[in-house]
Amino acid sequence: MISPHDSFLLQQGLLMASSYFNLTGQLLCGLSLNDPELGIKLYEHPAVLLSHGTENDPIFCYGNLTAQSLFEMDWNTLTQLPSRHSAEQPNREERARLLKEVNDNGYINNYSGIRISSTGRRFLIEQALVWNLYDQEGKYKGQAATFSDWAFL
Repeated sequence: MISPHDSFLLQQGLLMASSYFNLTGQLLCGLSLNDPELGIKLYEHPAVLLSHGTENDPIFCYGNLTAQSLFEMDWNTLTQLPSRHSAEQPNREERARLLKEVNDNGYINNYSGIRISSTGRRFLIEQALVWNLYDQEGKYKGQAATFSDWAFL
């Protein structure tokens, strides 16, 4: 189980926040990149924050507490899930198109789509922003998403 003080939370939080800032010119969740509690604040933030890595079938490597609650999964379960499984089979083609657009443009905003929790509960996400993650050397490290608008279907 991950601890709110785990160094991964700070490292991944900084990667997500700095990539977000570099692509959009805005602060992720309004938090300063220099905030020493950035990792904890993002992990506890009321907006959903997720990221996946660079595997051929990308796996979630991060999901804050809000994401874990919405997807009805604990940290260990969520971070073993291929991110494509967050969408039902009929919606995966649209999700793949979205991720290609993000790859091509760096980020997209105002994304909407249907997702599914581990118990089969369906929900519509709206106004999601999805962006590419790049380390300090400019190496691609995956993608992240944030949204605070969702409705159960």
